[in-house]
Amino acid sequence: MNLPVNRFKAALRAGQPQIGLWVGLASAYVTELLATAGFDWLLLDAEHAPNDPPSVLAQLQAMAPYPVHPIVRPVIGRVELIKQYLDLGAQSLLIPMVESAEQAQRIVEATRYPPRGVRGVGAALARASRWNQIDDYLSCCDRELCVIVQAETVRAMSNLDAIARVDGVDGVFFGPADLSASMGLLGQGTHPDVMAAIVAGIHTVTAAGKAAGLLTGDHAFASHCLELGAGFVAVGVDTTLLVRSASSLAKTFKSSLAGKPGAVDETY
Repeated sequence: MNLPVNRFKAALRAGQPQIGLWVGLASAYVTELLATAGFDWLLLDAEHAPNDPPSVLAQLQAMAPYPVHPIVRPVIGRVELIKQYLDLGAQSLLIPMVESAEQAQRIVEATRYPPRGVRGVGAALARASRWNQIDDYLSCCDRELCVIVQAETVRAMSNLDAIARVDGVDGVFFGPADLSASMGLLGQGTHPDVMAAIVAGIHTVTAAGKAAGLLTGDHAFASHCLELGAGFVAVGVDTTLLVRSASSLAKTFKSSLAGKPGAVDETY
């Protein structure tokens, strides 16, 4: 049995921009639906969404038949969690709150087996190795792993060049929400200063030969970042799409009923 190819990593190396969607509804059924929508990648969020290894496993299985790549974000870059998500079959990880090259190096080591790293060996129990049915999994799995670290604080941005140049780091992702908070602009992810920091960050990361990425609901800014060389951009969040669409639908029909005979007066 052959090791699955990481299409997302291959596309980044080939300079092909990858468009993604953030997935936080923690439902395999929803994730499978989104897997048919045409995105290049889906981010399964276990940092801020109610996900854990079993729920992520179900979503990885739901996505498997479709030509879309899963990226998993653990709640924190702990060795134990990284080991679990890799064993479940995640080939791409997005690790939050990385602020130094030393921290990035430890994360890379957590994805590698000894002697190159500290990943625990349990391939016989792992979906990733197809339960030891992939030929030479222990020696070849590294080539299809994609390690992305998040730079989302002022400290991280000051160490960005060193972080991006860590061997084994494939990409750096910018989180506008936490970055804006760290810059004293809480809740202002589209503030000009935040956007300028991300633009400068894209230049730094791409100059280091690595892929730069971000999440933004501002489609004009997303397009601008892609033009600057960003390799992977998430352009929406499933929860936001659902809330906005449902709210708009309800408002449309309730507004049309206002003032009609039999309409319910909801004013106080």
